[in-house]
Amino acid sequence: MGKNLSADPCEPQDRGRYRRKVQRCLDTLARMLTDGSFSFPRKNIGLEVELNLVDAELRPSMTNTTVLEALNDPSFTTELGQHNLELNVPPRPLAGESALQLEDDLRAYLGAAARTAEESGASLAMIGILPTLRHEHFDQKWLTNNARYSLLNDRIFAARGERTVLSMEGAPLPGRQPERLRSYSESILPEAACTSVQLHLQVAPEEFAAHWNAAQALAGVQIAVGANSPFLLGKTLWHETRIPLFLQATDTRPEELKNQGVRPRVWFGERWITSIFDLFEENVRYFPGLLPETDREDPIEALDSGQAPKLTELRMHNGTVWRWNRPVYDVVDGMPHLRVENRVLPSGPTVVDMVANAAFFYGAQRALAEADRPVWTQMSFQAAEENMYAGARRGFDAQLYWPGIGWIPPDELVLRVLLPLAHEGLRRSDVSDAARERYLGVIEQRCLTRRTGAAWQREFVLRAEERGAERETALNRMLGRYLELSATDTPVHTWPLEA
Repeated sequence: MGKNLSADPCEPQDRGRYRRKVQRCLDTLARMLTDGSFSFPRKNIGLEVELNLVDAELRPSMTNTTVLEALNDPSFTTELGQHNLELNVPPRPLAGESALQLEDDLRAYLGAAARTAEESGASLAMIGILPTLRHEHFDQKWLTNNARYSLLNDRIFAARGERTVLSMEGAPLPGRQPERLRSYSESILPEAACTSVQLHLQVAPEEFAAHWNAAQALAGVQIAVGANSPFLLGKTLWHETRIPLFLQATDTRPEELKNQGVRPRVWFGERWITSIFDLFEENVRYFPGLLPETDREDPIEALDSGQAPKLTELRMHNGTVWRWNRPVYDVVDGMPHLRVENRVLPSGPTVVDMVANAAFFYGAQRALAEADRPVWTQMSFQAAEENMYAGARRGFDAQLYWPGIGWIPPDELVLRVLLPLAHEGLRRSDVSDAARERYLGVIEQRCLTRRTGAAWQREFVLRAEERGAERETALNRMLGRYLELSATDTPVHTWPLEA
């Protein structure tokens, strides 16, 4: 979605042309699924990490263009805000010691980026939401200089017809009252506050539905165990505030359309699926195009001639519907394939924590997808969605629903049920014992200590305030210590809490 687009205004006929082209792409995809047109040599995984740049005062550093030019590495790209970067790690098989190599590669990429940022007077911060963001950082002038971002901003605001409302109530710090945020923005830059890790898994078409359903069932516990975004605009909010913030920042619906039940573009979904086609078809049926540009390819003609169609319009449209588990169609080296893109996790706190989160997801997802009696046949889709919001709001203090158990805290659910499944799923994926034990051991200890990045941040700030610090000072002090500990790459459950 970083593709450069025309800055020309959209004409009414463009929308009709775009709609017809998207439908033709959808028809082509249906044929490809029926004809067995997809390449699937092995289960490749991929990972994207969104990053923040901060200055010497730990405020956002609007220098991403400068840092990218100095890096000169195509693995790094821009993101929405000028204080954001994104790292796209090359795909690789899951088997063997690939996860260990992924950890080494991530550390090398991020080390190079950190050194380059320092030369521009900035530092990297891997965190779900930068706690030193202020309202002025949401000014439209801080959008990255790319026509795609400006167009997206303009189209979302045109569709909604009013400014962005940020409204949420937090999970209180111990002994405190809940804090409430009510703020407004004249741009979609609050979305840039949400920095995430996106996990990709290449799957065969006939396996896609099971893997997507499994990912949906896991979303609540993933977030609860990996939360790292408790502060926004000086307020203590959800353990994973990215979840409501992303929804509100990109919402194209005024209140009247919300009341009518119109679906949001940041979407969990509404049903278990039987095919990847279900998701693409829903996207086309429910959501108007935000970036209605077309190319010259006729996808059906391309398919008939033996080529892999690009399906440009369908892919662009899919990129403006932000499902928490997104279907992906892509073409690599002339071969089409399908991926599940898991988008629920925040960035950070450390490389080892992020790889542990990935290993837990891939292992548990495979085990659930291949179960004799799938979990999604035993629980409602609404229960899975409620789990996601509960885990995001309260972290380890949430109560999640799981079939055969009922209501259970996330740490107990992981230790009793999902961690053994993750071990089995990684064994079936031929992941080495060393990698499996290393990363799932991190998840186990995180659950035993009940310390996520969010829990550490909240407790640090609470202690600092109990010793007399004002909120802004406490947040700044916390972020400074967070960056020091993140650089050591010791997992967050081991971090000390001196304030």
